[in-house]
Amino acid sequence: MKQLFVSDLPQQENQTITAFFLVQMKSLRTTREGKPYLALRLGDRTGTVEARMWDEADEAAAEFDQSDVVKVEGTVENYRGEVQLKVRRLRRAKPDEVEPVDFLPQTQEDVEALYAELLTVARGLSNEHLRALVLAVLEDPELMPRLKRAPGAKTIHHAFIGGLLEHVVSLCRLCRLAAQNYPEIDLDLLLTGAVLHDLGKIYELSYERALDYTTEGNLLGHISIAQDILTRKMEAIPGFPERLRALVLHLLLSHHGRLEFGSPVTPKLREAVLLNFLDDIDSKMEAMRASLAAADSAERESDWTEWNRALERPVLRRERFLGEEPVKALPKGESGKLFEGEPAPPAKKA
Repeated sequence: MKQLFVSDLPQQENQTITAFFLVQMKSLRTTREGKPYLALRLGDRTGTVEARMWDEADEAAAEFDQSDVVKVEGTVENYRGEVQLKVRRLRRAKPDEVEPVDFLPQTQEDVEALYAELLTVARGLSNEHLRALVLAVLEDPELMPRLKRAPGAKTIHHAFIGGLLEHVVSLCRLCRLAAQNYPEIDLDLLLTGAVLHDLGKIYELSYERALDYTTEGNLLGHISIAQDILTRKMEAIPGFPERLRALVLHLLLSHHGRLEFGSPVTPKLREAVLLNFLDDIDSKMEAMRASLAAADSAERESDWTEWNRALERPVLRRERFLGEEPVKALPKGESGKLFEGEPAPPAKKA
């Protein structure tokens, strides 16, 4: 079992450590003097750390590949205010030396409870065709295990095992809240879009050894992959209305909101506009949560997190800035209970 994690490294500064890490990035480079060195990004389920190997880099680089787990011996240093590893030697780990669960971040939610909540959402749809479509996806024996395990993204938001499921359930909860304020919204249609909008990520991303893009994902992207899956599912449902099919596909194709963000069309339907903005809200709040958690874990001596690439800004650590106790979030899985005992807004017919 892994003993030392990335989150432990700030307390090991100037110490020599030996630990196992997943190679997330590997690059053989040369100094200005022409000497080769190895640049690495190493990680585990608690985070990532930059690493450099200055001696015998050529020989070491030939011994392992990106996405391998390696055993590293090196010194923990502070480089420009950030922790970095100076690697003395490393080798590929043996299978019996590591547990895969130690190297990929995981959702802290109960995956089975989240999936049960999604099934409840699907079974509660009043439109029989949309209900059949969503259940055809959620109950598909090939898709189900992938939906329970896939991340929401490689790096930007919900970038952990189970992240896609956590994101989708959170988005469904937001949809129910928003529909209470906008009664003209077809909640069945909106929830269908929420459940299915990122379906293609189960094949776009790889998440067995490291979080990365598959060849199919690089070639097609998750929107195109999902369009193919949903088209086949709708064709298999007897009497699925053509106009409803067009609305479902529009929700999928437009959910990124803008052409430059990867959507082939912009939202032209009330439910599509709302889905786009709620999806963006949930992804950005998760990106902020991750930045704040990383700063706390690293015991960062600043009122600000590091620069967040997804948000294009650092995040203020409000409680630290005000000298307050951290806000206690609802226990994992409890936020969904906000709806217990509340009737869902009446669904409009699509």
